[in-house]
Amino acid sequence: MSEPVSQERIDAAKAQLDNHLVDVINWHFSPETGSPFWLEWAKNAGWDPREEVKSADDLIKFPHFQDEWLRDEQNERWVPKQWTGRPFVVFETGGTTGMPKQRIGWDDHKFDYEEFSDHLDDEFFPKGGNWLMLGPTGPRRLRLAIEHLANHRGGSCYHVDLDPRWVKRLIADKDFEAAKKYKRHCVEQAAVILKHRKISCLFTTPLLLEALDELINVPDAGIKGVFCGGTQMTPQTVRFSVEEVLDNRAQFVPTYGNTLMGLACSRPISAADKYSITYHAPQPRAVLRVVNPDQTEETVPYGEWGRVELTTLTKEFFMPRFLERDEAIRREPFGRFAWDGVAEVRPFGALSSTTIEGVY
Repeated sequence: MSEPVSQERIDAAKAQLDNHLVDVINWHFSPETGSPFWLEWAKNAGWDPREEVKSADDLIKFPHFQDEWLRDEQNERWVPKQWTGRPFVVFETGGTTGMPKQRIGWDDHKFDYEEFSDHLDDEFFPKGGNWLMLGPTGPRRLRLAIEHLANHRGGSCYHVDLDPRWVKRLIADKDFEAAKKYKRHCVEQAAVILKHRKISCLFTTPLLLEALDELINVPDAGIKGVFCGGTQMTPQTVRFSVEEVLDNRAQFVPTYGNTLMGLACSRPISAADKYSITYHAPQPRAVLRVVNPDQTEETVPYGEWGRVELTTLTKEFFMPRFLERDEAIRREPFGRFAWDGVAEVRPFGALSSTTIEGVY
Protein backbone atom coordinates (compact mmCIF):
# COMPACT_ATOMS: atom_id res chain seq x y z
CA MET A 1 0.00 0.00 0.00
CA SER A 2 1.51 3.31 -1.09
CA GLU A 3 0.41 6.76 -0.03
CA PRO A 4 3.19 9.09 -1.21
CA VAL A 5 3.92 12.40 0.48
CA SER A 6 4.66 15.55 -1.49
CA GLN A 7 8.10 17.12 -1.27
CA GLU A 8 6.40 20.30 -0.07
CA ARG A 9 5.00 18.51 2.98
CA ILE A 10 8.32 16.78 3.65
CA ASP A 11 10.12 20.14 3.54
CA ALA A 12 7.51 21.70 5.86
CA ALA A 13 7.92 18.88 8.39
CA LYS A 14 11.69 19.28 8.25
CA ALA A 15 11.36 23.02 8.90
CA GLN A 16 9.02 22.36 11.83
CA LEU A 17 11.51 19.88 13.27
CA ASP A 18 14.42 22.29 12.88
CA ASN A 19 12.53 25.12 14.60
CA HIS A 20 11.46 22.85 17.45
CA LEU A 21 15.01 21.52 17.82
CA VAL A 22 16.45 25.03 18.16
CA ASP A 23 13.93 25.86 20.90
CA VAL A 24 14.75 22.64 22.78
CA ILE A 25 18.51 23.16 22.47
CA ASN A 26 18.22 26.74 23.72
CA TRP A 27 16.14 25.53 26.67
CA HIS A 28 18.49 22.73 27.77
CA PHE A 29 21.76 24.64 27.26
CA SER A 30 20.87 28.10 28.53
CA PRO A 31 22.09 28.85 32.09
CA GLU A 32 18.67 30.30 32.91
CA THR A 33 16.72 27.17 32.01
CA GLY A 34 19.08 24.24 31.45
CA SER A 35 19.59 21.21 33.67
CA PRO A 36 22.80 20.73 35.68
CA PHE A 37 23.68 17.66 33.64
CA TRP A 38 23.55 19.30 30.21
CA LEU A 39 25.12 22.57 31.32
CA GLU A 40 28.06 20.66 32.81
CA TRP A 41 28.24 18.40 29.76
CA ALA A 42 28.54 21.40 27.40
CA LYS A 43 31.22 22.96 29.57
CA ASN A 44 33.29 19.76 29.54
CA ALA A 45 32.68 19.23 25.80
CA GLY A 46 34.08 22.67 25.03
CA TRP A 47 31.38 23.74 22.59
CA ASP A 48 27.99 25.44 22.81
CA PRO A 49 25.14 23.56 21.09
CA ARG A 50 23.16 26.82 20.99
CA GLU A 51 25.70 28.14 18.51
CA GLU A 52 26.34 25.01 16.49
CA VAL A 53 23.03 23.11 16.33
CA LYS A 54 20.59 24.84 13.99
CA SER A 55 18.95 21.90 12.25
CA ALA A 56 18.31 18.19 12.71
CA ASP A 57 21.30 17.50 10.46
CA ASP A 58 23.50 19.09 13.15
CA LEU A 59 22.50 16.50 15.75
CA ILE A 60 25.33 14.40 14.36
CA LYS A 61 27.67 16.69 16.32
CA PHE A 62 26.49 15.04 19.53
CA PRO A 63 27.97 11.71 20.59
CA HIS A 64 25.59 8.85 21.31
CA PHE A 65 23.60 9.27 24.51
CA GLN A 66 24.77 6.72 27.11
CA ASP A 67 22.05 4.83 28.93
CA GLU A 68 24.39 4.47 31.93
CA TRP A 69 23.76 8.17 32.57
CA LEU A 70 20.17 7.29 33.41
CA ARG A 71 21.41 4.77 35.98
CA ASP A 72 24.33 6.65 37.49
CA GLU A 73 23.15 10.27 37.66
CA GLN A 74 20.90 11.49 40.47
CA ASN A 75 17.57 12.44 38.90
CA GLU A 76 17.77 15.99 40.20
CA ARG A 77 20.64 16.51 37.75
CA TRP A 78 18.16 16.28 34.87
CA VAL A 79 15.73 18.91 36.22
CA PRO A 80 15.65 22.12 34.14
CA LYS A 81 16.63 25.11 36.28
CA GLN A 82 13.23 26.78 35.97
CA TRP A 83 11.61 23.67 37.48
CA THR A 84 14.01 23.28 40.42
CA GLY A 85 12.07 21.96 43.39
CA ARG A 86 9.10 20.89 41.29
CA PRO A 87 8.25 17.25 42.17
CA PHE A 88 8.73 14.89 39.25
CA VAL A 89 7.45 11.47 38.26
CA VAL A 90 10.05 8.70 37.99
CA PHE A 91 9.67 6.16 35.19
CA GLU A 92 11.84 3.07 34.90
CA THR A 93 12.79 0.91 31.96
CA GLY A 94 14.63 -2.36 31.64
CA GLY A 95 16.52 -4.10 34.37
CA THR A 96 16.16 -7.38 36.20
CA THR A 97 19.03 -6.85 38.62
CA GLY A 98 20.92 -3.77 39.69
CA MET A 99 19.92 -0.17 39.15
CA PRO A 100 17.35 0.30 36.34
CA LYS A 101 17.41 3.16 33.89
CA GLN A 102 15.20 6.01 35.05
CA ARG A 103 13.63 8.94 33.24
CA ILE A 104 11.94 11.75 35.10
CA GLY A 105 8.94 13.64 33.75
CA TRP A 106 5.98 15.84 34.40
CA ASP A 107 3.59 16.04 31.46
CA ASP A 108 5.34 14.48 28.46
CA HIS A 109 3.43 11.21 28.78
CA LYS A 110 0.15 13.14 28.78
CA PHE A 111 1.04 15.10 25.63
CA ASP A 112 2.22 11.93 23.84
CA TYR A 113 -0.97 9.99 24.53
CA GLU A 114 -3.33 12.89 23.90
CA GLU A 115 -1.77 13.26 20.45
CA PHE A 116 -2.11 9.51 19.91
CA SER A 117 -5.76 9.72 21.01
CA ASP A 118 -6.51 12.15 18.19
CA HIS A 119 -5.89 9.38 15.68
CA LEU A 120 -7.89 6.58 17.28
CA ASP A 121 -11.08 5.54 15.53
CA ASP A 122 -14.04 6.38 17.77
CA GLU A 123 -15.96 3.43 16.34
CA PHE A 124 -13.48 0.97 17.82
CA PHE A 125 -12.18 3.05 20.72
CA PRO A 126 -15.44 4.74 21.76
CA LYS A 127 -15.34 7.99 23.71
CA GLY A 128 -16.46 7.29 27.26
CA GLY A 129 -15.52 3.63 26.99
CA ASN A 130 -13.58 2.01 29.81
CA TRP A 131 -10.11 0.52 29.30
CA LEU A 132 -8.24 -2.48 30.65
CA MET A 133 -4.47 -2.13 30.91
CA LEU A 134 -2.99 -5.65 30.66
CA GLY A 135 0.67 -4.75 30.59
CA PRO A 136 3.66 -3.79 32.75
CA THR A 137 2.71 -1.84 35.87
CA GLY A 138 4.75 -0.55 38.81
CA PRO A 139 7.23 2.23 37.95
CA ARG A 140 6.59 2.10 34.22
CA ARG A 141 5.40 4.94 32.05
CA LEU A 142 2.64 2.83 30.54
CA ARG A 143 0.92 2.51 33.89
CA LEU A 144 0.11 6.23 34.01
CA ALA A 145 0.01 6.81 30.26
CA ILE A 146 -2.76 4.30 29.49
CA GLU A 147 -4.80 5.54 32.42
CA HIS A 148 -4.42 9.11 31.17
CA LEU A 149 -5.41 8.02 27.67
CA ALA A 150 -8.58 6.40 29.05
CA ASN A 151 -9.40 9.45 31.15
CA HIS A 152 -8.66 11.82 28.27
CA ARG A 153 -11.18 9.93 26.15
CA GLY A 154 -13.79 10.04 28.90
CA GLY A 155 -13.37 6.55 30.35
CA SER A 156 -11.85 4.86 33.38
CA CYS A 157 -9.01 2.37 33.42
CA TYR A 158 -8.72 -1.04 35.08
CA HIS A 159 -5.33 -2.63 35.77
CA VAL A 160 -3.76 -5.95 36.63
CA ASP A 161 -0.59 -6.54 38.64
CA LEU A 162 2.24 -7.42 36.25
CA ASP A 163 6.00 -7.36 36.88
CA PRO A 164 7.83 -8.05 33.59
CA ARG A 165 11.20 -8.21 35.34
CA TRP A 166 10.11 -11.29 37.25
CA VAL A 167 9.11 -12.99 33.99
CA LYS A 168 12.48 -12.15 32.43
CA ARG A 169 14.30 -13.54 35.45
CA LEU A 170 12.32 -16.77 35.33
CA ILE A 171 13.11 -17.19 31.62
CA ALA A 172 16.79 -16.38 32.17
CA ASP A 173 16.83 -19.09 34.86
CA LYS A 174 15.10 -21.46 32.39
CA ASP A 175 12.21 -21.83 34.81
CA PHE A 176 9.74 -21.90 31.95
CA GLU A 177 6.94 -23.57 33.89
CA ALA A 178 6.98 -20.82 36.50
CA ALA A 179 7.03 -18.18 33.73
CA LYS A 180 3.98 -19.77 32.10
CA LYS A 181 2.23 -19.96 35.46
CA TYR A 182 2.90 -16.27 36.13
CA LYS A 183 1.65 -15.28 32.67
CA ARG A 184 -1.53 -17.24 33.26
CA HIS A 185 -1.90 -15.59 36.66
CA CYS A 186 -1.83 -12.18 34.95
CA VAL A 187 -4.28 -13.00 32.16
CA GLU A 188 -6.63 -14.69 34.63
CA GLN A 189 -6.86 -11.35 36.45
CA ALA A 190 -7.75 -9.69 33.15
CA ALA A 191 -10.34 -12.32 32.24
CA VAL A 192 -12.12 -11.88 35.58
CA ILE A 193 -12.30 -8.11 35.10
CA LEU A 194 -13.63 -8.46 31.54
CA LYS A 195 -16.32 -10.87 32.71
CA HIS A 196 -17.59 -8.57 35.46
CA ARG A 197 -17.04 -5.01 34.15
CA LYS A 198 -18.07 -3.13 31.01
CA ILE A 199 -14.85 -2.53 29.10
CA SER A 200 -14.51 -1.70 25.41
CA CYS A 201 -10.80 -0.90 24.94
CA LEU A 202 -7.73 -2.96 25.76
CA PHE A 203 -4.02 -2.26 25.96
CA THR A 204 -1.81 -5.33 25.99
CA THR A 205 1.16 -7.06 24.33
CA PRO A 206 0.93 -9.71 21.58
CA LEU A 207 1.90 -12.59 23.87
CA LEU A 208 -0.59 -11.59 26.54
CA LEU A 209 -3.36 -11.07 23.99
CA GLU A 210 -2.81 -14.58 22.68
CA ALA A 211 -2.81 -15.97 26.23
CA LEU A 212 -5.99 -14.07 27.08
CA ASP A 213 -7.69 -15.58 24.03
CA GLU A 214 -7.10 -19.01 25.52
CA LEU A 215 -9.35 -18.06 28.45
CA ILE A 216 -12.05 -15.91 26.86
CA ASN A 217 -13.24 -14.70 23.47
CA VAL A 218 -11.94 -11.12 23.45
CA PRO A 219 -14.52 -9.52 21.09
CA ASP A 220 -17.35 -11.40 22.80
CA ALA A 221 -16.16 -9.91 26.11
CA GLY A 222 -16.97 -6.47 24.74
CA ILE A 223 -13.58 -5.36 23.42
CA LYS A 224 -13.91 -3.23 20.28
CA GLY A 225 -10.34 -1.95 20.00
CA VAL A 226 -6.94 -3.33 21.02
CA PHE A 227 -3.99 -0.97 21.37
CA CYS A 228 -0.98 -3.29 21.29
CA GLY A 229 2.62 -2.59 22.21
CA GLY A 230 5.73 -4.70 22.22
CA THR A 231 9.28 -4.84 20.95
CA GLN A 232 8.68 -7.28 18.13
CA MET A 233 5.49 -7.77 16.15
CA THR A 234 6.09 -9.82 13.05
CA PRO A 235 3.58 -9.90 10.17
CA GLN A 236 2.70 -13.43 11.28
CA THR A 237 1.95 -12.21 14.81
CA VAL A 238 -0.20 -9.37 13.53
CA ARG A 239 -2.15 -11.57 11.13
CA PHE A 240 -2.82 -14.10 13.89
CA SER A 241 -4.02 -11.36 16.25
CA VAL A 242 -6.28 -9.72 13.67
CA GLU A 243 -7.77 -12.80 12.04
CA GLU A 244 -7.63 -15.53 14.68
CA VAL A 245 -7.74 -13.82 18.07
CA LEU A 246 -9.94 -10.84 17.20
CA ASP A 247 -11.77 -12.54 14.33
CA ASN A 248 -11.66 -9.25 12.37
CA ARG A 249 -14.28 -7.89 14.78
CA ALA A 250 -12.08 -5.61 16.91
CA GLN A 251 -9.55 -3.14 15.57
CA PHE A 252 -5.88 -3.94 16.18
CA VAL A 253 -3.62 -0.87 16.57
CA PRO A 254 0.09 -1.66 17.02
CA THR A 255 2.58 0.89 18.34
CA TYR A 256 6.31 0.99 18.93
CA GLY A 257 6.97 2.78 22.17
CA ASN A 258 9.20 2.99 25.17
CA THR A 259 9.89 5.10 28.23
CA LEU A 260 12.53 7.18 26.46
CA MET A 261 10.60 8.05 23.30
CA GLY A 262 6.89 7.92 24.03
CA LEU A 263 5.18 6.06 21.23
CA ALA A 264 5.46 5.83 17.47
CA CYS A 265 2.22 5.23 15.60
CA SER A 266 1.84 2.65 12.86
CA ARG A 267 0.49 3.02 9.39
CA PRO A 268 -2.89 1.33 8.94
CA ILE A 269 -2.33 -2.42 8.76
CA SER A 270 -3.95 -4.57 6.11
CA ALA A 271 -3.83 -7.93 4.41
CA ALA A 272 -2.84 -6.09 1.22
CA ASP A 273 0.43 -5.15 2.96
CA LYS A 274 0.82 -8.73 4.18
CA TYR A 275 0.40 -7.31 7.72
CA SER A 276 3.78 -5.62 7.64
CA ILE A 277 4.08 -2.82 10.21
CA THR A 278 5.80 0.52 9.72
CA TYR A 279 6.03 2.99 12.61
CA HIS A 280 6.60 6.74 12.50
CA ALA A 281 8.02 8.72 15.41
CA PRO A 282 5.97 11.50 17.05
CA GLN A 283 7.92 14.28 15.33
CA PRO A 284 9.00 16.87 16.27
CA ARG A 285 9.04 15.57 19.86
CA ALA A 286 11.12 12.55 18.83
CA VAL A 287 13.11 11.46 15.78
CA LEU A 288 13.91 7.93 14.62
CA ARG A 289 16.74 7.17 12.21
CA VAL A 290 17.79 3.82 10.78
CA VAL A 291 21.57 3.93 10.74
CA ASN A 292 24.48 1.86 9.53
CA PRO A 293 25.58 -0.07 12.66
CA ASP A 294 29.24 0.33 11.72
CA GLN A 295 29.01 4.00 10.64
CA THR A 296 26.18 5.44 12.75
CA GLU A 297 26.52 8.89 11.22
CA GLU A 298 25.02 7.39 8.05
CA THR A 299 21.40 6.45 7.50
CA VAL A 300 20.86 3.33 5.43
CA PRO A 301 19.05 3.55 2.05
CA TYR A 302 15.28 3.08 1.99
CA GLY A 303 14.31 -0.57 2.09
CA GLU A 304 17.46 -1.69 3.92
CA TRP A 305 18.06 -2.91 7.47
CA GLY A 306 19.91 -0.84 10.05
CA ARG A 307 20.04 -0.06 13.75
CA VAL A 308 17.39 2.23 15.23
CA GLU A 309 18.65 5.54 16.63
CA LEU A 310 16.36 7.69 18.78
CA THR A 311 16.55 11.38 19.62
CA THR A 312 14.01 12.74 22.11
CA LEU A 313 13.33 16.48 21.98
CA THR A 314 11.15 17.93 24.73
CA LYS A 315 11.71 20.51 27.43
CA GLU A 316 11.42 17.75 30.00
CA PHE A 317 13.91 15.41 28.36
CA PHE A 318 16.66 15.87 25.79
CA MET A 319 18.32 12.67 24.60
CA PRO A 320 20.42 12.88 21.42
CA ARG A 321 21.31 9.89 19.28
CA PHE A 322 20.48 7.01 21.59
CA LEU A 323 21.17 3.66 19.92
CA GLU A 324 18.19 1.43 20.61
CA ARG A 325 18.58 -2.31 21.06
CA ASP A 326 16.45 -2.70 17.94
CA GLU A 327 16.96 -2.94 14.21
CA ALA A 328 14.49 -2.09 11.46
CA ILE A 329 13.99 -1.38 7.77
CA ARG A 330 14.01 2.28 6.75
CA ARG A 331 10.77 3.33 5.03
CA GLU A 332 9.71 6.43 3.10
CA PRO A 333 7.28 9.08 4.43
CA PHE A 334 3.66 7.97 4.18
CA GLY A 335 0.19 9.51 4.50
CA ARG A 336 0.04 11.94 7.41
CA PHE A 337 3.65 11.12 8.32
CA ALA A 338 5.91 13.42 6.30
CA TRP A 339 9.07 11.81 7.65
CA ASP A 340 10.83 8.44 7.62
CA GLY A 341 9.38 5.32 9.18
CA VAL A 342 10.87 2.17 10.72
CA ALA A 343 9.50 -1.21 9.67
CA GLU A 344 9.70 -4.83 10.85
CA VAL A 345 11.25 -3.76 14.17
CA ARG A 346 13.07 -6.57 15.95
CA PRO A 347 15.86 -6.90 18.55
CA PHE A 348 19.23 -5.79 17.18
CA GLY A 349 21.17 -8.77 15.85
CA ALA A 350 18.05 -10.92 16.09
CA LEU A 351 19.34 -13.36 13.50
CA SER A 352 22.57 -14.00 15.41
CA SER A 353 21.61 -13.62 19.07
CA THR A 354 18.88 -14.42 21.55
CA THR A 355 17.02 -11.65 23.39
CA ILE A 356 14.73 -12.32 26.33
CA GLU A 357 11.40 -10.64 25.55
CA GLY A 358 9.39 -11.96 28.49
CA VAL A 359 5.72 -10.96 28.23
CA TYR A 360 6.38 -8.71 25.26
